[in-house]
Amino acid sequence: MSEAPASTPESTPVKKPSGLLRNSLINSSFTLISRLAGFARDLVLAAYLGASGNIMADAYNTAQAFPNLFRRIFAEGAFSAAFVPSYSAALERDGKEAADKMAHDAMATLTFITVAFCLFCQFTMPWLMMVIKPGFLADPAKYKLAVLFTQITMPYLPCMAIVAHLSGVLNARGRFLMSAGVPILLNAVTLISILPQHTVYASALWGSIGTLIAGILQASLLLWGAKKSGAHVSLSILPVFSKDINKLLLLAVPGALAAAATQVNIFISGIFSSSIHGATSWLAMADRFYQLPIGLVGVAIGTALLPALSRAVHAEDHEAAQAQMDQAVVFSMAFALPAAAALMAMPFFLMDGLYTRDAFHLDDAHQVARCLFHYGWGVPAFVLTRILNPAFFARKDTFGPMKFAIISVIVNLSVGLTMFKLIGTAGLAIGTSAAAWVNVALMVFTLAKRKTWIITPKAFRTLLLLLLCGLGMAAFCGLSSFERPLIQGAIGSVVPYVRAIPLLPVIFSHTKEIAVLGVCFAGLFLYIGLLFITGAIKPRELKAVLRRRSA
Repeated sequence: MSEAPASTPESTPVKKPSGLLRNSLINSSFTLISRLAGFARDLVLAAYLGASGNIMADAYNTAQAFPNLFRRIFAEGAFSAAFVPSYSAALERDGKEAADKMAHDAMATLTFITVAFCLFCQFTMPWLMMVIKPGFLADPAKYKLAVLFTQITMPYLPCMAIVAHLSGVLNARGRFLMSAGVPILLNAVTLISILPQHTVYASALWGSIGTLIAGILQASLLLWGAKKSGAHVSLSILPVFSKDINKLLLLAVPGALAAAATQVNIFISGIFSSSIHGATSWLAMADRFYQLPIGLVGVAIGTALLPALSRAVHAEDHEAAQAQMDQAVVFSMAFALPAAAALMAMPFFLMDGLYTRDAFHLDDAHQVARCLFHYGWGVPAFVLTRILNPAFFARKDTFGPMKFAIISVIVNLSVGLTMFKLIGTAGLAIGTSAAAWVNVALMVFTLAKRKTWIITPKAFRTLLLLLLCGLGMAAFCGLSSFERPLIQGAIGSVVPYVRAIPLLPVIFSHTKEIAVLGVCFAGLFLYIGLLFITGAIKPRELKAVLRRRSA
């Protein structure tokens, strides 16, 4: 797909909703490829490391979670909130040269902050680990491994800060391909690092090293991509605290907290879970499942929505801004609801069918499934948070979402801790999902009160139809999970009839894997059919929004 060159202020029109969906689909397509590669990586990690069977899995997952938490706070949160609207406005108002200078100064400042923070964490990690995973202190070997692996992965943070910043530059210029595709490198490099290993320790160690190597490659690729796009943004570590950058920082701090509400809640869950052996890995595995619709839908649409919405707000085109929000909410729920349906209706079927093998035990699958069910009903809220935040950020309001994020953290602490004491690890998932819905409710109420965005009756009717379609899919998946032995028996009975065909007997012998994938695809096709039958999505409307329009 070709990429549109940057336009001058006079010639830049406000993008129509079709442009939003087209850019969202670019992000979603590459995110899907990345997630499929990530799925392959997770299969290998689960088989090599397991969860509760040894201490390596908890240590490794801690090393991945800690830098990723601050990646989402410093990089994705802060510069989604502050940089992209400012850079988009500067491109239209001041031209490319002034915008690129601001981008260069912002990246230098962000790189300095994240490198300084990384060095602080490297030197203080033995003490930090006592705070982030206090339960590990009961097992000194696990504690030492978690410190070592996290020190290896921590430099991933400044690399990802550079990646997130340059992604914002490319997206504001209408370039989505490279920024959407670069995460594939992480999964590929991790697989290359782990597959040759023969011990659990070597797998965890080289998996951590692979994360660092992937971060360096990702940052290098986007530096090259930004240069090829015509953006003059070079790498520097000397901070520039100019007037524009100080304004960005004032916007970025509350924006980072707002955008990272879900991540902070997950971090809090990690503190509690460290007291149970294997719980860190159970939550990490569940996290990878429900993060799929967030990355595939929420982040993808939010990434495309923010610059488009910023242009509409800057042009004072309220009608376009309303249309962008309506379409983003409907489009995101069209993808999030089937994901939520599958996670709630067949969590154990998913986990056991795909992951139970080698070091990943049946009990691990049951524990992850309990968490996955409660994350499932939070999925629409996790996605909506990514969609509603840009409605504030595009208007350079980052303090409102910050207040809502703080309230959601309080809800997570109270609900999560209470439920954790009552039902164990799954209670932490309940707290996270409940906090996400509180956050969404506060944002919707505030937007409506300010008359910034109130969902139209047509869009609300479509959401009700989407919910009906999601319930239909959930019923099918739940019934299939109940009748799992029958489905697997039918698949196994095919083996004698395909013995003469190469590879098919081997393929059909994996009955549980084929069963879960078959049910997922059948449920998806049923959902798509229901969309058209109910009229939630009409073929002519789908063709209209996907049709490329000339500038």
